[in-house]
Amino acid sequence: MHVHSIAFVAAETKIAQDAMYRLKHRYGHVSPETADVIVALGGDGFMLETLHRYMGRKVPIYGMNRGTVGFLMNEFREIDLTERIHDAQTVELHPLQMEAHTMQGESLCALAINEVSLLRETRQAAKLRIKIDGVERLAELVCDGALVCTPAGSTAYNLSAHGPILPMGSGLLALTPISPFRPRRWRGALLPHGAEVVFDIQDPQKRPVSAVADYTEVRDVSRVIIREDRSMKIKLLFDPEHNLEERILKEQFVE
Repeated sequence: MHVHSIAFVAAETKIAQDAMYRLKHRYGHVSPETADVIVALGGDGFMLETLHRYMGRKVPIYGMNRGTVGFLMNEFREIDLTERIHDAQTVELHPLQMEAHTMQGESLCALAINEVSLLRETRQAAKLRIKIDGVERLAELVCDGALVCTPAGSTAYNLSAHGPILPMGSGLLALTPISPFRPRRWRGALLPHGAEVVFDIQDPQKRPVSAVADYTEVRDVSRVIIREDRSMKIKLLFDPEHNLEERILKEQFVE
């Protein structure tokens, strides 16, 4: 892509702030609200914050790793930044929309780039009923929780919960249980990206459950509806030799 103006944003750590200071002086800087591209300096957590903050602008975001985890980030180098952005490959993502209904009758919507997860709030296991596109698929899942993730998020919490890694462009979502007790052998499902997933929480007063879309948490939910939001488009930029598709493929062969 052609670069006329760059905005730099950075995590609050010293290493990220120092990098931003040097890059601004080398390449100039404009407001994120007017830039052609935003360069995010930090780790994956900061990248998620940046993607959420500027999602409405639909501006491409190029990350450079100045944090501890950099799966969504490119390697940090100060030189040749405009050339790297010009040659970068674009990955387009659609977030998940979480519609959470609480026991108090409230409802809240939030977007997730990685995953929407349901988690038990107390020592009592959660009991979830799962419907896919209006059809009941599991009458009762007794577990610590469950999650629905995108391909981009399949290597995050989903992988830690022993869920499958999804290649970019697979057109799939992963539905993964978290520490399932019953049915003991159920390990989740692969769903088409257009599927609507509904979790109904059984006995929510005795077994309260929270729902989390990336980092937006809603406590004491009674029903959670999850679907892909095709109206929202996120553009991530990656160096050709370190593109996201290659990273996800590589992750499946890590010892």
